[in-house]
Amino acid sequence: MFRLMFVAPRIPPNTGNAIRTAAATGTELHLVEPMGFDLSEPKVRRAGLDYHDLASVTVHATLQHAWDVLMPARVFAFTAHAPTSFADVAYRPGDVLTFGPEPDGLDAQTLADGHITGQVRIPMLAGRRSLNLANAAAIAIYEAWRQHGFPGAV
Repeated sequence: MFRLMFVAPRIPPNTGNAIRTAAATGTELHLVEPMGFDLSEPKVRRAGLDYHDLASVTVHATLQHAWDVLMPARVFAFTAHAPTSFADVAYRPGDVLTFGPEPDGLDAQTLADGHITGQVRIPMLAGRRSLNLANAAAIAIYEAWRQHGFPGAV
């Protein structure tokens, strides 16, 4: 239904947790290399528990390869510096919710990429730098899924 993309993730447990979120929501998880770990690492597997076989996970060698596979689609880049709240977007099935690596987020070149439909932020109290990547992704996916009535959920 929705697609979650991590560009160059670095922390194995965050990706493991995203695998669990993808399995729980029916979301496709797209990972763009280079990654700071191997998906077979114990930290990834432990965080993902036994959900690896229930999740749709695709690894792309480059961001361009990801675009080739995912387009056409609306792509929302999550960044702490965007003026628009993620909750103000009317999400559609097939949307790609894109997050950058920990701790820096998406770089200026990626944010300026023509494939990016819009930049959005998750509101936080002033003076806070960012949320944990896996938590931010879960917040975003659940909002998109909520807007569609949680199809398939029990």
